[in-house]
Amino acid sequence: MKLALVQLNYHIGNFSENSKKIIEQIEKAKERGVDVVVFSELAICGYPPLDLLTRQEFVEASIQAIEGIAGCCQGIAAVIGGPSLNPHSRGKQLYNSAWFLADGRVKEIIHKTLLPNYDVFDEYRYFQPNEAFKVVNYKGHRIAITICEDLWDDQPVEAEFSRNKLYTLSPMQKLATLKPDFMINIAASPFSYYQENVRKQVVCKKAAAYHMPVVYVNQVGANTELIFDGGSMMVNSEGNITQKLPRFEEAYRDLELEKVDEVSSGQLSESDPIALIHEGLVVGIRDYFRKSGLRKAVLGLSGGIDSAVTAALAVEALGAENVHGVLLPSQYSTGHSITDAEQLARNLGIQTHTVPIRDIYEKVEEAMKPVFGDRAPDVTEENIQARIRGLLLMAYSNKFGHILLNTSNKSEAAVGYGTLYGDMNGGLSVLGDVYKTEVFKLARYLNKDGEMVPENTIIKPPSAELRPDQKDSDSLPDYDILDKVLFRYIELNRSPRSIIEEGFPEEVVNKTVRMVNFNEYKRFQAPPILRVSGKAFGVGRRMPLVARYEK
Repeated sequence: MKLALVQLNYHIGNFSENSKKIIEQIEKAKERGVDVVVFSELAICGYPPLDLLTRQEFVEASIQAIEGIAGCCQGIAAVIGGPSLNPHSRGKQLYNSAWFLADGRVKEIIHKTLLPNYDVFDEYRYFQPNEAFKVVNYKGHRIAITICEDLWDDQPVEAEFSRNKLYTLSPMQKLATLKPDFMINIAASPFSYYQENVRKQVVCKKAAAYHMPVVYVNQVGANTELIFDGGSMMVNSEGNITQKLPRFEEAYRDLELEKVDEVSSGQLSESDPIALIHEGLVVGIRDYFRKSGLRKAVLGLSGGIDSAVTAALAVEALGAENVHGVLLPSQYSTGHSITDAEQLARNLGIQTHTVPIRDIYEKVEEAMKPVFGDRAPDVTEENIQARIRGLLLMAYSNKFGHILLNTSNKSEAAVGYGTLYGDMNGGLSVLGDVYKTEVFKLARYLNKDGEMVPENTIIKPPSAELRPDQKDSDSLPDYDILDKVLFRYIELNRSPRSIIEEGFPEEVVNKTVRMVNFNEYKRFQAPPILRVSGKAFGVGRRMPLVARYEK
C-alpha cells in the first residue's frame, strides 16, 4: 500500500481555498499511484473554528465541501478531518471526525474520543466524544484511524469485564484489540518550542508499544494566536521515524507502507529552541496579516531591543516595504536611543518618521495642572508619555491603514510593566510569549548572518526612558532571575513556596507573584499574543480578574 502524507496551511472558514488545496494534492497523489492520502484534523474548515461550529450554515458548508471532495476520490482514498453530525438525540450535536473517502463517496466516519479541554483547547464545548471503535478495511489492510489526543493519552474510556475482574481500556488499547495493520493519526497540534520533542516521543513510544506503524499528519501555518509547525511523520513498528516532513512548510511525501523499515529520513537532530521561536513568530505574523487581508504594519521604534526584534521579524514576514517605524523621542530619550533606532531602520531597509512628544507632553501637563495641583510627579507622568505615544501610533494606523504591532515581551506582560492604552496598544502582540532573556537570544540569532539589530541595542541596559536615568532594574528583579521565577510560576504552575525552596530569594518570589496576580486586568485587555510556549497569556491561561489568591 502506498500512502501520502500532506501537511497544508488551512484558512478557517475558507472552504473554497481549503477544498482547492486538498483536491490538488489528491490529484497529485493519484498521478503517483498513491492508495491513501492523509490530511490533518478539521482540515476542511481550519483549526480552531471555535464558535463558528455553533452556526448551522458553517457545519453544513463543511460537510458539503467534504462530500464534494469525495467525488474526486476515484481510484484513491483520502482521510480528511472535519465536523460531522451526531445522529443521536443525546449529547452534543457534533463530532470531531476523520472522514474516509473512497470510490467517489464517504465510506466511513471515525470520531475523536479524547476531547482536550486544557490550555487553548475547549473541544467539549462543541463535540460529543466517540464511544464506538472500529477499523477501516481498504485494499486488504485494516486501518486504525485516530484523531490527535486519541494517540497521546492512555486515559481509560470504557469498562470491560474479564473473569469477574473490572479493567479499563484506552482508545489505543481498544483499537489494538481490533488487530489493525497500521494507524493513521490526524492532528491539529499547536506549536511550542519544546512540542516537537514531546510529539516525537509520544508517537514513537505508541508505535513501539503496539508494534504498529503510525502515520502522523499535522498542519502548518497560523490562525491568530495559534501557530502550527507541521512535523508530520511516518514511524515504523519499532518506534523509529522513517520519514519526517519539514517544519512550518506545506509539504507532500509519499511512501510504500511495506518498505517503511527500509526508508530513512536522515539524521533527526534536536532543534535549537530560539531558531524554532524565530520561525514560529515569522509564520505567525505572516499568516495573521495574510488571512486577515492586511498588508502593512507600523510600530514604535524606541532604540530598545523589543521594538528592534519585533521590527526585524516583521520585515522577514512582510517585507521591508510593508513595515514602517515611528520614532517618538521625549525629553528623557537618550541620544543613542534615536541613533540606535535609525541604525536599525537602515539595517532593515524600512522607512521611518520622527514625531517628538515633548511639546505634546508639556501641553497635557499644563492642561492637568489645575486638577493635579501640587501633587508630586509619579508614575502618572510616565504613563502620560506612554499614552501619548500610543495615541500617535494609533493615529498613524488609522490614517494609513497600517496595523500596529505591539512590542511588549512576556516578562513585562507578566508583571504589568506596561501602560494600558499606551505601550500595550496594538493589533497583534509579537513578543508577548517571549521572555526578555529570550528576546536577547533572538536578537543574537537574527544577527547570525550580519547585523540587523544594532549591537548597542543589545548590550545597553533595558530602560523605558520615562524619567531621567531610568532602568528596568529600578523596578524589577534582574531579568535572569525574574524570568526563571516567572517560568516556574506560569509555565510549570508551581507554588511560590516550591519556587523559594529551589533557592530563589523569598522577597523576589513573593514580589514577582504579587505583580503577576495583580496585573491580570492589564493582560485581559492586551492584543492577541502569538503563542510559542506551552502557556501563553490569553486563551491558554484564564484567570479571574478579582481573585485574591496569594498562596
